[in-house]
Amino acid sequence: METKPKSSGRREFIGNAVALGTMGALGAGYLLSSCNPGKRYEAPVFYDTAPDGPVLKAGLIGCGGRGTGAALNFLNAGPNLEITAIGDVFQHRVDNCRKSLKERRGIDISDQNCFTGFDAYKGVIGSDVDVILHVTPQHFRPLHFEAAVQARKHIFIEKPGAVDPVGARSVMASGRMADAAGLVVVAGTNFRHQRDYLTTHSMVQSGVIGDLVSANAWDIRGKIWHVNRQEGWCDMEAMLRDWMNWYWLSGGDNVDIAVHQIDMVSLYFGKHPVKALGFGGRHRRPTGDVYDYYSIEYEFDDGKIFNCKTRCIDGCHNKHGFLIFGTKGYTNCLNRIWDYDDNLIWEYEYPLDQDGNPTNRVAISSYDEEHINFVTAIRNNTPMNQTHNLAAATLCGIMGRESAITGREVTWDEMMASNLRLGPDNYLMGPLNITTDVPVPGTAPDISRSRSGA
Repeated sequence: METKPKSSGRREFIGNAVALGTMGALGAGYLLSSCNPGKRYEAPVFYDTAPDGPVLKAGLIGCGGRGTGAALNFLNAGPNLEITAIGDVFQHRVDNCRKSLKERRGIDISDQNCFTGFDAYKGVIGSDVDVILHVTPQHFRPLHFEAAVQARKHIFIEKPGAVDPVGARSVMASGRMADAAGLVVVAGTNFRHQRDYLTTHSMVQSGVIGDLVSANAWDIRGKIWHVNRQEGWCDMEAMLRDWMNWYWLSGGDNVDIAVHQIDMVSLYFGKHPVKALGFGGRHRRPTGDVYDYYSIEYEFDDGKIFNCKTRCIDGCHNKHGFLIFGTKGYTNCLNRIWDYDDNLIWEYEYPLDQDGNPTNRVAISSYDEEHINFVTAIRNNTPMNQTHNLAAATLCGIMGRESAITGREVTWDEMMASNLRLGPDNYLMGPLNITTDVPVPGTAPDISRSRSGA
């Protein structure tokens, strides 16, 4: 149905209100009258920049492409922001990040504030920083996040939160410690910071499509990058350089990629799924043990169904997005709402360019917006902790992955009780005693068993 909406059927349906998309883009605290009598919902307020204040010094853990990008996003968020320490397992990543920050933003990080090796995170956290930007492969996130919380640092934590149930529960526990310490934690689930997504969500919360019934989500794209093993690399180095293709490092695409879809649907339904039944497989991935497609049926505690599909294979039709269905209509979650006659009843209004033409993109990138919100919350002393939503979406991604690779139905309660841990117990450059076999559904490995190695 999403491919043939009738734009001629667009109509006003909330009194004399102007389009909420415009109000949201302006940052107005516009109150939207509900379609349900007696209820009103406040539209999201957006900021083009964070407020000024004392210098905030950030330390970056994880200096790859996304890490360097996150550092630049942080610097874009407002005035008096600095990157003063960086760390990564690999020296070349530290060097490349340092060079990029120097060339693009004139930031010169001293030798004493550049850290390498598996303990680099300790050096960054222990330096004179106020904020931690955590952008390593997600296997390391629970350990590093806990250390940053214990050091009382505000934290930007990339998605997903972990690769296994043990790690996800660790993030949950650290999140509760962050609450108690009054720390600001913003997660890299950037749809929660994107203006069109959030404005559409506010419209649906007003009751426009009625009670929610079901959801579909897709992230079907081309091949994920890989790095072939080179002569002289030990097991650990080869896997770290190719981390996206190993379950113990990335969690697989149903965790790393689908976390966005799971998080957004959970936002709409106001809760996370409690059960997963899925399948997947591997056709063309050249390295690692990760599947290259998954199809997961998630179930909520009231029996409502959410279907989530991911695929990362070149040469195929791609599709990215959502459809959430209610009793009165449906939405793509991004920028449009239809009724069941396929009439387009609301559309987000994007900013215009200098010639008055629609730009079809939000005014501020969600990657910058999440850091604007991060810095704003710190400087305004506003409580903000997205750990809990991140950890829940991550654990649901793990739940779906475990269903796909085992062929079993897997529940939230099983995940909360599982001692499943992926990866080595010790971090050293050398050989690894880790199974590299691609999982086979139907063999039903015990999801409570640790899959780790020395």
